[in-house]
Amino acid sequence: MRSRSIVPIAIILMWAGRAEVLAQASLTLAEIFKRVNPAVVEIHTEETDLPPVPRGQPVSVAGLGSGVLISPDGKILTAAHVVQTANAIEVEFLTGETIKARVLSSEPSADVALLQLDKAPRAPFVAKIGDSDAVEIGAPVFVVGAPLGASHTLTVGYISARRRPNATLSGMSRAEFFQTDAAINQGNSGGPLFTMQGEVIGIVSHILSHSGGSEGLGFAVTSKVARQLLEQKSFWSGVGGYMLSGDLAKVFNLPPPGAGLLVQRVAAGSPAEKIGLKGGTTRASIGDDDLVVGGDVILSVMGITLSEPSSLAVIRQKLTELNVNDPVQVTVLRGGKVITLTGTSQPPAQP
Repeated sequence: MRSRSIVPIAIILMWAGRAEVLAQASLTLAEIFKRVNPAVVEIHTEETDLPPVPRGQPVSVAGLGSGVLISPDGKILTAAHVVQTANAIEVEFLTGETIKARVLSSEPSADVALLQLDKAPRAPFVAKIGDSDAVEIGAPVFVVGAPLGASHTLTVGYISARRRPNATLSGMSRAEFFQTDAAINQGNSGGPLFTMQGEVIGIVSHILSHSGGSEGLGFAVTSKVARQLLEQKSFWSGVGGYMLSGDLAKVFNLPPPGAGLLVQRVAAGSPAEKIGLKGGTTRASIGDDDLVVGGDVILSVMGITLSEPSSLAVIRQKLTELNVNDPVQVTVLRGGKVITLTGTSQPPAQP
């Protein structure tokens, strides 16, 4: 009889032990979240857009994203698409403090951007950037952001895959992405992807979804890519564009070699606006894409055409190497005519 009673007692102790481990794991996550949450911010933007009606007049629209503070002086990582064409940016902290910000550097092809606050926050808590190369598939992670405006929301999941540059699923040509099943929705863009040690190993970019909401296919650009942006000379164009090539280039009647960047939006006060680039004037659906057409199509920058896969990277490098007031030439297709816009390089944004 005694020997038979040992088994159920052992089972009870085993499950009690597991419950204790689970409780500790839950508490640990709660503690980590409490520690890193003050570094997560909401990003509110204002930009010019066109309403979804024919011949609609431009209007100012509000945008929402997330970000993470990475330095005490007010540098914030976020997604490029959140701020690339913003006319105004304001950052809100967990404390309720709000501070205006500007774009220091942005890489739309990798969907990552760096902001600079106009002043340092009163009580800065800085998140630590981790080593994304050391993260394995299956590692548990969590996201903090403002999905659908619900600020400082925690969602938990796993690293589902690592998508290398030019991977079909990522849709970005120059970026390495983590795929995760952590719930991601509109408003999460630009928010941090954390390890269970509280280190940032990704910046939330986009989802793949049939419904428009989270379906377990979320993507975050790796911290390795974000570090590369931090190491580069700052550059931001203020252009929101769409690459035209192949059949689309023929639809837009582009001259040889048949490739260009359709300018859809231009941020107020940006280098793109100063050189004279014009954004789109009419909404149009072409295939599965909702585009803003009627603006310039950039054919070349500094003599570099957009026909090569790496042309955007080459152009970015060329522009960052310019000295202040060096001439800049941009060749565009405008109203069926090829014209060249000329300006001078702007001083880099001050950190």
